[in-house]
Amino acid sequence: MRVLIVEDEMKMAALLLEGLREHGLAAEICSRGDEALLKLQAGEFDAAVLDIMLPGLDGIAITRKLRERGHTLPILMVSALGSVDERVSGIEAGADDYLAKPFAVKELIARLKSLGRRAMQMPQMASPQVLRLADLTLDLQRREARRGGELLHLSSKETLLLEVLLRHAGLICGRRLLLQEVWEYQFDQGSNLVDVFIRRLRVKLDVGAEVKLLHTVRGAGYVLKEGGV
Repeated sequence: MRVLIVEDEMKMAALLLEGLREHGLAAEICSRGDEALLKLQAGEFDAAVLDIMLPGLDGIAITRKLRERGHTLPILMVSALGSVDERVSGIEAGADDYLAKPFAVKELIARLKSLGRRAMQMPQMASPQVLRLADLTLDLQRREARRGGELLHLSSKETLLLEVLLRHAGLICGRRLLLQEVWEYQFDQGSNLVDVFIRRLRVKLDVGAEVKLLHTVRGAGYVLKEGGV
């Protein structure tokens, strides 16, 4: 797994570099946001650890530009600014996960491996496997989702979230289930991670569509089905 560490605090960057390499991950450091964007666009990395406050281009802008251009690279955003608004801004820009400084290096590595595990898995079936609901399709081999034939530009985590919801189509998926299946968290960490990703996915799935597919069941969770709940 090749990871780009985008961090302008050299002591922190060196600590992360050493920790990742000790756990068998290939890592490289970049201290400027504009340079990091070029490296990440080249497609030579499997994941990125991205600080928010950077010279040249901030982490949120980097993430947004990558997602706008169709890159699904797993992004773990880190920042000393640990407010809820800061976390939400990073997630809404397209980051897959968020860690507030200070954090334990072993937690960062665990989250990175979780992000990269599914992204790095190669499909085992020779022929495409497709999940469907109404005019929504998800090609599991290509990792491509379409609604009404139109390609949906989803991040890797949004794609995985959609897959879980499609596999449970018509059934209510609680936050705990989604945290386990999508993020491999075994308990609710008290964040609004699921809600933010559901909101992002709903915009991409349902805005402008005559039939809404992604519904909230108050106090229970979410369900993907044709028609109301």
